[in-house]
Amino acid sequence: MAQVKICGLKDTAHIRAAAEAGADWVGFVLYPKSPRNILGEGDDALDEVCALSDFAQDLGLLSVILLVDPDEDLFDDVLHEVEPDAIQLHGKETPDQVLRWWRDCSGICELWRAVGVSTEEDLEALEQWRVDRLLIDAKPPEDADRPGGNGETMDWSLLEGFEPDVPWLLAGGLTPENVETAIAATGATAVDVSSGVESAPGLKDEDLIRAFIDAAKSA
Repeated sequence: MAQVKICGLKDTAHIRAAAEAGADWVGFVLYPKSPRNILGEGDDALDEVCALSDFAQDLGLLSVILLVDPDEDLFDDVLHEVEPDAIQLHGKETPDQVLRWWRDCSGICELWRAVGVSTEEDLEALEQWRVDRLLIDAKPPEDADRPGGNGETMDWSLLEGFEPDVPWLLAGGLTPENVETAIAATGATAVDVSSGVESAPGLKDEDLIRAFIDAAKSA
C-alpha cells in the first residue's frame, strides 16, 4: 500500500475529496507559470496559500508547498508564515543552496528535492542532494515552460532496485490506470500525481482523485 500525494490543488472541495479518499499529502504550487499556481501578488500574496494549507492540516493531511527557484524572501516567508509540513524544490536550485535551506528547515518542516530522471547518470547524481525526501520525476520535454506537471512518464525500469539514503516518491505521468504498474515496476512506496487526476490543466477531478488513491493504496 503506497502513500499518496495529490499535488496542484487549488480549492477546499478538492482538498476535502483527497482527505476523504485517504491521501497522505496534498501539494500547493507557488509558480506563476503553472496552471495550478495559487501564489498571489502584493502584500497578501500568501494569504490563500496559508488558508489552504491550514485547511488541509486541519483535515489531517500533510501540506507540501512546491517552489521553483524561489528567492530567499519567498522561501523564508513560506517556511515561517505558511508553516507547511514540507517544502518541495522543483527548479534549478544548487546543492549548496538546498543544503542551506535544509538546515534552515531543521525542526520546522521537511525539505524535499524533485529531480528529473532519464538515465543511470541522473540516478547517480542524486547523491549530491542533502534533503529529507526525494521526488523522482520524468524529465520535462525540451520545450516545456515548467519543470513538472507535464504528464510525462519515465522509464520505470531505471528504478529497479533503487534504494537511496532517504525516502522517495515516484512522480511523472501517473494516472489511476498506470499507478499500480508503476509501483510494481519500481518498488515505490509513495507516489505523487497532479495532471493525472485532472479533467483539464489545473482542474482537478474528484472521481479521478478517488480512483488514483484507491489504485495506489491497493497496489
